[in-house]
Amino acid sequence: MNSAVHPPVAEHNSNLLLAALPPQDMARMLPLLNQVTVEAGQVLCEAGNPIEHIYFPHDCLVSLLGVVEGRMTLEVGQVGREGMLGVTTALGHDTTQVRAVVQRAGSASRMEGARFRAEVERNPALQRVLYRYTDALLAQAIQIAVCSRFHVLEARLARSLLVTRDRLQSDRFHLTHEFLAHALGVRRVGVTKAASALQQQGLINYSRGNIEILDPDGLAAASCTCYQIVREAGAMSVAQET
Repeated sequence: MNSAVHPPVAEHNSNLLLAALPPQDMARMLPLLNQVTVEAGQVLCEAGNPIEHIYFPHDCLVSLLGVVEGRMTLEVGQVGREGMLGVTTALGHDTTQVRAVVQRAGSASRMEGARFRAEVERNPALQRVLYRYTDALLAQAIQIAVCSRFHVLEARLARSLLVTRDRLQSDRFHLTHEFLAHALGVRRVGVTKAASALQQQGLINYSRGNIEILDPDGLAAASCTCYQIVREAGAMSVAQET
């Protein structure tokens, strides 16, 4: 086996979903995984296209965007080291339902879609981990949809920034106005106004896409209750089985 193609288990275990697998199941998957680097703005999959690869992020962050009429988008979820991109393959889907865009560059473990489907069918431990994660991802998408319909933009932006902070485990990250506008389903001017309001309250510092969260507790108070629900759903997805 070529160690340059298949990095040590410890590197793949940077992804919490893979780390939740029993050692023997992880060992069986190891030859099927490659470590790859993804760049900010890179489209990993497009809605309606075949699922060619499955991604398990290590330190990158991927935004899942629902697409309407090929151009209008709304973020319906995020995938970081707690999960994976392409989980619907485990449910028998051969095509992706979202556009997946890299929000923060980094590395990920990647597997061919066909091989992943075969592994899911024969691996009960992997099935349990994936079903738990799928349930959490669905709960996240539902809550974001509700949030987008009923809550003001300022609170939605606060929620989105806090979720990003949790996924990256960092108070500093880069998000452009354009990306946030696509993610929140609004015009860039709306993002500018909402970000300015949060900045005037001393909650964030936002300059040329560089975001620093100055007051996490204050930002959580400015957010809606959807943030806590999405956060709890994410925590459930990586909880160890008992």
